[in-house]
Amino acid sequence: MAVDCMPTMRARDSPRWRADERAGRQGSMTPQHAVAPRYLIVTADDFGLHESVNDAIEQASHAGVLTAASLMISGPAAADAIRRAQRLPNLRIGLHLVLADGRSTLPPSQIPALAGPDGFMDAGMVQRGFQIFANPFARRQAAAEIRAQLEAFRRTGLRLDHVNAHKHFHLHPTVLSILLSLAREFGIRAIRVPQEPVWFARSNGRWHAAASSASLAPLTAAMKYRIRAAGLFHNDRVFGIAMSGAMDEGTMLAVLARLEPGVTEIYLHPASQSGSVISPSMPAYRHSEELAALLSPRVRAAVQATGIKLGGYSDVLQYLAGPAVVYSGQ
Repeated sequence: MAVDCMPTMRARDSPRWRADERAGRQGSMTPQHAVAPRYLIVTADDFGLHESVNDAIEQASHAGVLTAASLMISGPAAADAIRRAQRLPNLRIGLHLVLADGRSTLPPSQIPALAGPDGFMDAGMVQRGFQIFANPFARRQAAAEIRAQLEAFRRTGLRLDHVNAHKHFHLHPTVLSILLSLAREFGIRAIRVPQEPVWFARSNGRWHAAASSASLAPLTAAMKYRIRAAGLFHNDRVFGIAMSGAMDEGTMLAVLARLEPGVTEIYLHPASQSGSVISPSMPAYRHSEELAALLSPRVRAAVQATGIKLGGYSDVLQYLAGPAVVYSGQ
């Protein structure tokens, strides 16, 4: 079923945000909360990639701080993921669009510019990105594959909380254009912007990641502008790029200690197993440590201590539009 596409706005432009700011200045909030509101979305990507991933997401939804998951609609374990999602009413589910390093939804004969004969789209993002931009045939095939994944998600009957892309391929201006053109038809209300603060990207001496984050700033700024111009919603920042596969308890606690006003998304790749058993492209990923972080009592306590509003994208939108947050995670 399609989800009604409601008008949305950036958090700081909403009447609710401005009211909370006024309340803080007037002293009607406790000193701990006398600042502009903060919202936190904790997302697990790659839902449907492997049953070990699905199991971890279910665990973290029941007993941890996980609020959302991004579904690989044609992943090897997608059917299992969908069954689990249908029994997890507090887990907000989005589409993890795959145009690289994953299976296609359409038959490979219909998208030869994207997929090999076996239906697998390799991780060659630079070449594919250039093809999608410059080759009208590849561009039409990308649009067809994106539509097919959205249609497949709609057939699940799950409410679409958000859209993002595997390997952040939706940073590509043409891919983003296709998503925006389909937003009203498929009820897309929120899109992740992969803009990571430089302070986090350079943590643990990751200067290459910091340089990459800084260089992407013009692209992510343009992305935010285009999403808002289309009447859709986005996060203000994300954590998880520089430490992809290594978002352990200590890293989560460091992020939570420095949360800024606005909408923050932390994304992880939890699983009950780790490394290449999940995917050949993830040999160094510490999936099980990321699951442990989501289940950590210290992380839960840190979230509670912040007084932050926790949920999925749809919960943030609900809060901005009305008097109460509807997220009721345990």
